Amino acid sequence: MSQNVAVNTKKYAVKTALFASKAPLEWAIVNNGTLYTAQIPIDQSGVVVAGGIEAQTRQTLENLAHTLKSAGESLDSVIQVLIYVTDREYLQTVNKVYAEYFKAPYPNRAAMIVAGLAREEMLVELVVTASVQSEK
Repeated sequence: MSQNVAVNTKKYAVKTALFASKAPLEWAIVNNGTLYTAQIPIDQSGVVVAGGIEAQTRQTLENLAHTLKSAGESLDSVIQVLIYVTDREYLQTVNKVYAEYFKAPYPNRAAMIVAGLAREEMLVELVVTASVQSEK
């Protein structure tokens, strides 16, 4: 016996208080019960935070938590994280800060070492997929 379940497949942007980028992007898009976002270490004025990899990782995760909250979700909704860092040595610090934000069962995860990110001063970027309980 099958049930007919109405699924809203119309995509929509999550409205956040993050810096309004001039680039053609949204901080997060939801479609079909899934939230897609990429987060970077910028403050409210759009400036990449100073203080090295720990400060940048913390800011990136704070931006992620804010984005999820704006979508009515939390870090518990995260199902996959792709971590991009510009130096392999940064992964130890990223892992330490990451463990302060996530608890078991942890999201599926991959980490990549890249030659650089969109802004030269950025050391880390996260691409995140999360589940969303209700759509607009």
